[in-house]
Amino acid sequence: MLSIKNLTHVYANGTRALDGVDLEVGTGMFGLLGPNGAGKSTLMRSIATLQTPSSGEIRFGEIDVIKTPEALRRTLGYLPQDFGVYPRVNAYDMLDHMAVLKGIAGRGERKATVEALLQQVNLWDVRKKAVAGYSGGMRQRFGIAQALIGRPQLIIVDEPTAGLDPEERNRFLNLLAEIGENVVVILSTHIVEDVADLCPRMAILAGGKILKEGAPSQLMAELKGRIWTKTLDRHELDAAKAAHEVISTRLSGGRTVIHVLADSAPGAGFAPVEGGLEDVYFSTLAASRRAA
Repeated sequence: MLSIKNLTHVYANGTRALDGVDLEVGTGMFGLLGPNGAGKSTLMRSIATLQTPSSGEIRFGEIDVIKTPEALRRTLGYLPQDFGVYPRVNAYDMLDHMAVLKGIAGRGERKATVEALLQQVNLWDVRKKAVAGYSGGMRQRFGIAQALIGRPQLIIVDEPTAGLDPEERNRFLNLLAEIGENVVVILSTHIVEDVADLCPRMAILAGGKILKEGAPSQLMAELKGRIWTKTLDRHELDAAKAAHEVISTRLSGGRTVIHVLADSAPGAGFAPVEGGLEDVYFSTLAASRRAA
Protein backbone atom coordinates (compact mmCIF):
# COMPACT_ATOMS: atom_id res chain seq x y z
CA MET A 1 0.00 0.00 0.00
CA LEU A 2 1.24 3.47 -0.96
CA SER A 3 0.05 6.11 1.49
CA ILE A 4 0.41 9.84 0.83
CA LYS A 5 -0.67 12.35 3.49
CA ASN A 6 -0.90 16.14 3.23
CA LEU A 7 1.84 16.31 0.59
CA THR A 8 2.78 19.83 -0.41
CA HIS A 9 5.53 21.14 -2.65
CA VAL A 10 6.34 24.79 -3.33
CA TYR A 11 9.08 25.61 -5.84
CA ALA A 12 11.64 28.37 -5.26
CA ASN A 13 9.72 30.73 -7.55
CA GLY A 14 6.63 30.41 -5.33
CA THR A 15 4.70 27.98 -7.54
CA ARG A 16 2.62 25.63 -5.35
CA ALA A 17 2.76 22.46 -7.45
CA LEU A 18 1.20 20.22 -4.78
CA ASP A 19 -1.27 21.44 -2.18
CA GLY A 20 -2.15 18.98 0.58
CA VAL A 21 -2.42 15.79 -1.49
CA ASP A 22 -3.87 12.72 0.28
CA LEU A 23 -3.97 9.35 -1.51
CA GLU A 24 -4.12 5.64 -0.64
CA VAL A 25 -3.07 3.34 -3.50
CA GLY A 26 -3.29 -0.45 -3.25
CA THR A 27 -2.16 -3.29 -5.51
CA GLY A 28 -3.22 -2.97 -9.15
CA MET A 29 -3.49 -0.14 -11.64
CA PHE A 30 -4.23 3.33 -10.27
CA GLY A 31 -4.87 6.19 -12.69
CA LEU A 32 -3.80 9.74 -11.89
CA LEU A 33 -5.61 11.94 -14.37
CA GLY A 34 -5.03 15.66 -14.85
CA PRO A 35 -4.23 18.38 -17.38
CA ASN A 36 -0.70 19.49 -18.20
CA GLY A 37 0.60 21.60 -15.31
CA ALA A 38 -1.69 19.93 -12.76
CA GLY A 39 1.21 18.75 -10.59
CA LYS A 40 1.23 15.12 -11.77
CA SER A 41 4.93 14.99 -12.61
CA THR A 42 5.85 16.74 -9.35
CA LEU A 43 3.88 14.11 -7.45
CA MET A 44 5.45 11.26 -9.43
CA ARG A 45 8.95 12.63 -8.90
CA SER A 46 8.30 13.02 -5.18
CA ILE A 47 7.09 9.41 -4.87
CA ALA A 48 10.07 8.24 -6.94
CA THR A 49 12.49 10.04 -4.53
CA LEU A 50 13.78 12.35 -7.28
CA GLN A 51 12.82 15.44 -5.28
CA THR A 52 11.96 16.13 -1.67
CA PRO A 53 8.53 17.68 -1.08
CA SER A 54 8.19 20.78 1.08
CA SER A 55 6.04 18.95 3.63
CA GLY A 56 3.87 15.89 4.13
CA GLU A 57 4.39 12.14 4.28
CA ILE A 58 4.87 9.31 1.78
CA ARG A 59 4.94 5.70 2.96
CA PHE A 60 5.14 2.46 0.96
CA GLY A 61 4.38 -0.38 3.30
CA GLU A 62 6.86 0.00 6.15
CA ILE A 63 9.12 2.36 4.17
CA ASP A 64 9.18 6.07 5.05
CA VAL A 65 9.94 7.29 1.53
CA ILE A 66 11.06 10.80 2.49
CA LYS A 67 13.32 9.72 5.37
CA THR A 68 14.78 6.59 3.73
CA PRO A 69 14.56 7.10 -0.06
CA GLU A 70 17.22 4.44 -0.73
CA ALA A 71 14.91 1.79 0.76
CA LEU A 72 12.18 2.63 -1.75
CA ARG A 73 14.60 2.71 -4.68
CA ARG A 74 15.35 -0.97 -4.10
CA THR A 75 11.73 -1.85 -4.87
CA LEU A 76 10.83 0.92 -7.36
CA GLY A 77 10.43 0.85 -11.13
CA TYR A 78 10.09 4.25 -12.80
CA LEU A 79 9.32 5.25 -16.39
CA PRO A 80 9.48 9.07 -16.65
CA GLN A 81 8.02 11.14 -19.47
CA ASP A 82 11.42 11.38 -21.14
CA PHE A 83 14.31 9.02 -20.56
CA GLY A 84 17.65 9.25 -22.30
CA VAL A 85 19.56 6.41 -23.93
CA TYR A 86 23.07 6.07 -25.27
CA PRO A 87 22.74 6.59 -29.03
CA ARG A 88 24.69 3.54 -30.23
CA VAL A 89 23.93 1.00 -27.46
CA ASN A 90 21.53 -1.81 -28.29
CA ALA A 91 18.61 -2.87 -26.10
CA TYR A 92 20.23 -6.06 -24.80
CA ASP A 93 23.45 -4.37 -23.70
CA MET A 94 21.57 -1.41 -22.23
CA LEU A 95 19.36 -3.64 -20.08
CA ASP A 96 22.38 -5.70 -19.04
CA HIS A 97 24.14 -2.51 -17.90
CA MET A 98 21.04 -1.36 -16.01
CA ALA A 99 20.76 -4.75 -14.33
CA VAL A 100 24.31 -4.32 -13.01
CA LEU A 101 23.34 -0.91 -11.62
CA LYS A 102 20.31 -2.52 -9.94
CA GLY A 103 22.63 -4.94 -8.15
CA ILE A 104 22.22 -8.08 -10.28
CA ALA A 105 25.89 -9.03 -10.28
CA GLY A 106 25.87 -12.64 -11.49
CA ARG A 107 26.30 -13.00 -15.25
CA GLY A 108 23.88 -15.93 -15.46
CA GLU A 109 21.17 -14.17 -13.44
CA ARG A 110 21.55 -11.02 -15.56
CA LYS A 111 21.28 -13.02 -18.77
CA ALA A 112 18.09 -14.72 -17.59
CA THR A 113 16.63 -11.40 -16.39
CA VAL A 114 17.40 -9.47 -19.58
CA GLU A 115 16.17 -12.21 -21.91
CA ALA A 116 12.93 -12.65 -19.97
CA LEU A 117 12.23 -8.90 -20.00
CA LEU A 118 12.89 -8.54 -23.73
CA GLN A 119 10.49 -11.40 -24.38
CA GLN A 120 7.88 -9.91 -22.03
CA VAL A 121 7.86 -6.52 -23.78
CA ASN A 122 8.05 -8.09 -27.26
CA LEU A 123 11.45 -6.64 -28.18
CA TRP A 124 13.43 -9.88 -28.50
CA ASP A 125 13.62 -9.72 -32.29
CA VAL A 126 15.14 -6.20 -32.16
CA ARG A 127 17.34 -6.72 -29.09
CA LYS A 128 20.51 -5.93 -31.05
CA LYS A 129 19.16 -2.70 -32.50
CA ALA A 130 20.19 0.62 -30.93
CA VAL A 131 17.44 1.91 -28.65
CA ALA A 132 17.89 5.40 -30.11
CA GLY A 133 16.61 3.99 -33.42
CA TYR A 134 13.43 2.53 -31.93
CA SER A 135 9.98 3.89 -32.71
CA GLY A 136 8.15 5.75 -29.93
CA GLY A 137 6.17 2.70 -28.89
CA MET A 138 9.24 0.45 -28.90
CA ARG A 139 11.10 2.95 -26.73
CA GLN A 140 8.23 2.99 -24.24
CA ARG A 141 8.23 -0.80 -24.10
CA PHE A 142 11.98 -0.71 -23.53
CA GLY A 143 11.31 1.84 -20.78
CA ILE A 144 8.95 -0.59 -19.07
CA ALA A 145 11.57 -3.36 -19.39
CA GLN A 146 14.16 -1.25 -17.56
CA ALA A 147 11.55 -0.29 -14.95
CA LEU A 148 10.88 -4.00 -14.26
CA ILE A 149 14.49 -4.92 -13.51
CA GLY A 150 14.73 -6.32 -9.99
CA ARG A 151 11.01 -7.20 -9.75
CA PRO A 152 9.83 -3.91 -8.19
CA GLN A 153 6.69 -3.77 -6.06
CA LEU A 154 5.92 -0.13 -6.97
CA ILE A 155 5.95 0.99 -10.61
CA ILE A 156 5.38 4.58 -11.75
CA VAL A 157 4.70 5.44 -15.39
CA ASP A 158 4.41 9.12 -16.28
CA GLU A 159 2.49 10.07 -19.48
CA PRO A 160 3.49 6.79 -21.18
CA THR A 161 1.19 6.85 -24.24
CA ALA A 162 1.57 10.47 -25.34
CA GLY A 163 2.53 10.47 -29.02
CA LEU A 164 1.96 6.74 -29.62
CA ASP A 165 -0.09 5.56 -32.57
CA PRO A 166 -3.26 3.55 -31.74
CA GLU A 167 -1.66 0.15 -32.33
CA GLU A 168 1.36 0.87 -30.13
CA ARG A 169 -0.88 2.44 -27.49
CA ASN A 170 -2.98 -0.72 -27.28
CA ARG A 171 0.11 -2.92 -27.11
CA PHE A 172 1.59 -0.78 -24.35
CA LEU A 173 -1.65 -0.64 -22.32
CA ASN A 174 -2.04 -4.42 -22.54
CA LEU A 175 1.50 -4.78 -21.22
CA LEU A 176 0.74 -2.45 -18.30
CA ALA A 177 -2.45 -4.33 -17.46
CA GLU A 178 -0.50 -7.59 -17.32
CA ILE A 179 2.15 -6.08 -15.05
CA GLY A 180 -0.41 -4.45 -12.75
CA GLU A 181 -2.00 -7.68 -11.57
CA ASN A 182 0.40 -8.23 -8.67
CA VAL A 183 2.13 -4.92 -7.90
CA VAL A 184 1.21 -1.27 -7.34
CA VAL A 185 1.24 0.59 -10.66
CA ILE A 186 0.56 4.34 -10.86
CA LEU A 187 -0.35 5.57 -14.33
CA SER A 188 -0.04 9.34 -14.58
CA THR A 189 -1.66 10.77 -17.72
CA HIS A 190 -3.84 13.47 -19.26
CA ILE A 191 -5.42 10.92 -21.64
CA VAL A 192 -8.83 9.91 -20.27
CA GLU A 193 -9.06 6.72 -22.34
CA ASP A 194 -5.89 5.31 -20.76
CA VAL A 195 -7.49 5.44 -17.32
CA ALA A 196 -10.92 4.27 -18.54
CA ASP A 197 -9.37 1.23 -20.25
CA LEU A 198 -7.03 0.15 -17.45
CA CYS A 199 -7.66 1.43 -13.95
CA PRO A 200 -10.12 0.11 -11.37
CA ARG A 201 -9.37 3.16 -9.23
CA MET A 202 -8.36 6.70 -10.13
CA ALA A 203 -8.00 10.28 -8.96
CA ILE A 204 -8.24 13.62 -10.74
CA LEU A 205 -5.50 16.12 -9.89
CA ALA A 206 -5.58 19.79 -10.89
CA GLY A 207 -3.99 22.88 -9.40
CA GLY A 208 -1.95 20.62 -7.13
CA LYS A 209 -5.06 19.22 -5.40
CA ILE A 210 -6.97 15.94 -5.58
CA LEU A 211 -10.41 16.98 -6.84
CA LYS A 212 -12.06 13.57 -7.12
CA GLU A 213 -11.17 9.97 -6.31
CA GLY A 214 -12.83 6.59 -6.73
CA ALA A 215 -13.69 3.84 -9.18
CA PRO A 216 -14.35 5.12 -12.73
CA SER A 217 -17.68 3.28 -12.81
CA GLN A 218 -18.76 4.90 -9.53
CA LEU A 219 -17.73 8.38 -10.68
CA MET A 220 -19.61 7.94 -13.96
CA ALA A 221 -22.70 6.71 -12.08
CA GLU A 222 -22.73 9.97 -10.10
CA LEU A 223 -23.43 11.82 -13.36
CA LYS A 224 -26.33 9.58 -14.39
CA GLY A 225 -29.18 11.71 -15.76
CA ARG A 226 -27.14 14.94 -15.59
CA ILE A 227 -25.35 15.02 -18.97
CA TRP A 228 -27.14 16.49 -21.99
CA THR A 229 -26.00 16.94 -25.57
CA LYS A 230 -26.93 19.20 -28.45
CA THR A 231 -25.50 19.91 -31.89
CA LEU A 232 -25.09 23.59 -32.76
CA ASP A 233 -23.88 25.81 -35.52
CA ARG A 234 -20.59 27.38 -34.56
CA HIS A 235 -22.05 30.87 -34.15
CA GLU A 236 -24.46 29.56 -31.48
CA LEU A 237 -21.71 28.34 -29.16
CA ASP A 238 -21.10 31.55 -27.20
CA ALA A 239 -24.79 31.91 -26.40
CA ALA A 240 -24.94 28.29 -25.24
CA LYS A 241 -21.95 28.82 -22.96
CA ALA A 242 -23.59 31.89 -21.47
CA ALA A 243 -26.87 30.07 -20.79
CA HIS A 244 -25.65 26.61 -19.72
CA GLU A 245 -22.81 24.82 -17.96
CA VAL A 246 -21.01 23.56 -21.05
CA ILE A 247 -18.37 21.07 -19.97
CA SER A 248 -17.05 19.98 -23.39
CA THR A 249 -17.29 20.74 -27.10
CA ARG A 250 -16.16 18.93 -30.21
CA LEU A 251 -16.56 19.44 -33.93
CA SER A 252 -18.53 16.89 -35.95
CA GLY A 253 -19.33 17.33 -39.61
CA GLY A 254 -18.69 21.05 -39.51
CA ARG A 255 -21.01 21.61 -36.51
CA THR A 256 -20.31 21.72 -32.78
CA VAL A 257 -21.48 19.01 -30.37
CA ILE A 258 -21.73 20.24 -26.78
CA HIS A 259 -22.15 18.38 -23.50
CA VAL A 260 -23.96 20.27 -20.73
CA LEU A 261 -24.15 19.43 -17.03
CA ALA A 262 -27.65 20.00 -15.65
CA ASP A 263 -30.01 18.30 -13.18
CA SER A 264 -32.90 18.53 -15.66
CA ALA A 265 -33.35 19.12 -19.38
CA PRO A 266 -31.61 22.43 -20.22
CA GLY A 267 -34.05 23.34 -23.01
CA ALA A 268 -35.27 22.59 -26.50
CA GLY A 269 -33.03 20.42 -28.67
CA PHE A 270 -31.12 18.82 -25.81
CA ALA A 271 -31.06 15.05 -25.45
CA PRO A 272 -29.84 13.00 -22.47
CA VAL A 273 -26.60 11.10 -22.98
CA GLU A 274 -24.83 8.45 -20.92
CA GLY A 275 -22.01 10.21 -19.11
CA GLY A 276 -18.55 8.77 -19.69
CA LEU A 277 -15.27 9.23 -17.85
CA GLU A 278 -14.47 12.17 -20.11
CA ASP A 279 -17.61 13.90 -18.79
CA VAL A 280 -16.48 13.18 -15.21
CA TYR A 281 -13.09 14.69 -16.00
CA PHE A 282 -14.36 17.82 -17.77
CA SER A 283 -17.13 18.51 -15.24
CA THR A 284 -14.63 18.18 -12.37
CA LEU A 285 -12.19 20.60 -14.01
CA ALA A 286 -15.04 23.03 -14.78
CA ALA A 287 -16.17 23.00 -11.14
CA SER A 288 -12.59 23.62 -10.01
CA ARG A 289 -12.24 26.61 -12.33
CA ARG A 290 -15.50 28.09 -11.06
CA ALA A 291 -14.34 27.74 -7.46
CA ALA A 292 -10.95 29.34 -8.15
